[in-house]
Amino acid sequence: MVETLSIAVIGAPAVGKTSIIRQFIYQDFCEAYAPTRSRLVHRPAVILNGAMYELKVLDVPPISAFPSSSSQEWLDLRCRGVRNANAYILVYDICCVESFEYVKMIRQQIMDTREGSSSEVPILVVGNKRDLQRQRFTPRRAVSVLVKKTWKCGYVECSAKFNWHVVLLFKELLGIAVSRGARQNNTSIRLQGALQRNRCTIM
Repeated sequence: MVETLSIAVIGAPAVGKTSIIRQFIYQDFCEAYAPTRSRLVHRPAVILNGAMYELKVLDVPPISAFPSSSSQEWLDLRCRGVRNANAYILVYDICCVESFEYVKMIRQQIMDTREGSSSEVPILVVGNKRDLQRQRFTPRRAVSVLVKKTWKCGYVECSAKFNWHVVLLFKELLGIAVSRGARQNNTSIRLQGALQRNRCTIM
């Protein structure tokens, strides 16, 4: 039986959520910016440590807040399936401090809303646009320490444009999700040469 994992990808406008997803699944990047206006669902299959997983990746349009109740979730088409996701990727732009403040807000709302199970819900904070390293708003180490030590979340920086660390971030998240409940510093997984075949990624 193949396990299905639902992953919600959330972030402020123009941080590169869709670009990350498209690079991971299709190895494709579009320079033109097209805002995500409705929730999109992608269903790639991945192989991690010899086990296959079906992913349900939710590309979530910018939302003003994490849905605090099931009724709120179902009233807003953009949020459907977000509350019950198995894991979250919170994306920010390393050059835009406002996008990090958005991630900070959404992460706190997830913690407040998931009623005690929040410590077990895998959350990976992703700093995108690493190719614009010189324009970043704060040193990488400062953000990494805050996210890993204080928030107890995973942290990866990537460049969707150059497909740098994109497979790694999904592998990192899956590693945390599969070994749920383990301490963060025991779930770091190293990339061992990803092979891309059709829409199944061997990690």
